[in-house]
Amino acid sequence: MAVVLDGLVYGLQLGLLAVGLTLLYGLGGVLNLAHGQLAVIAAISTALLLDAGLPAGVAAVIGILGVGMLGLILDRTLMVPVYRRRGGERVLLGLLLTLGAAFTIDGLLVWRYPVQALTLSIGGGGVDVLGVHMRSGSLLASAIAVAAGVALTGFLRFTRTGRAVRSVIQDEAGAQLVGIDTGAMRSLIMALSAMLAGIVAITQSMTVGVTATSGLGFTILALIVTVVGGLGSVSGALLAGVLLGIVNALSSFYIGAYLTSIILLTAAAGTIVLRPTGLLGRAP
Repeated sequence: MAVVLDGLVYGLQLGLLAVGLTLLYGLGGVLNLAHGQLAVIAAISTALLLDAGLPAGVAAVIGILGVGMLGLILDRTLMVPVYRRRGGERVLLGLLLTLGAAFTIDGLLVWRYPVQALTLSIGGGGVDVLGVHMRSGSLLASAIAVAAGVALTGFLRFTRTGRAVRSVIQDEAGAQLVGIDTGAMRSLIMALSAMLAGIVAITQSMTVGVTATSGLGFTILALIVTVVGGLGSVSGALLAGVLLGIVNALSSFYIGAYLTSIILLTAAAGTIVLRPTGLLGRAP
């Protein structure tokens, strides 16, 4: 039971990480390969603010908002030529440009902050959940991930802007015909995606340290969860995150951490073969 609960905690973070990626793909047809690096920027920024003497909560909020602004800047600069393309050209150019951005951010972070890391120590003795003693950091990370997921779901379902985002995902041409500014929706989701990645990095630092080199790992995990859940499906990303988080915990405990990545990649490959659209994805 303890292993399953640990996997559930990790899975909630994976799901939230993949939601930002899948939203951006559903809205603009782009896979952001710099997604993990944006998460790391939020973590390193928070660590630097903590070193400057700011309270942890304030530093985390500033780090998340700051990376959201960076996501907006990337959307209005780097992604402009991408959105001018259509179909396969858009996907390919988006992959190339965001991959270049990922390498650039990685290089800058490793050069400037080679030993900087974010590790948030959460006080308290923990709580017993279903007879299992859970650390305070794990519980707080789970609570934040659930709250963020609920807030995102409420935003997409019950607000006018959220319904506009869903309309663009379902039919971009139709959304333009009814007066929805698709460019503004893409910019909003790019910023929101970066903020969600930042939240994941900060919550993960409550149990495991996040360093300047963690970006690639975040991106790979987000891609795996997105593929398994279904490209463009928010509920699919959340479901796949939870399932793969539990698989990750069980395989690490019973088989060994060195094989966990192979098992997750096998799960993604199996999903593509058996159900190309993912668990909850729609056929094109």
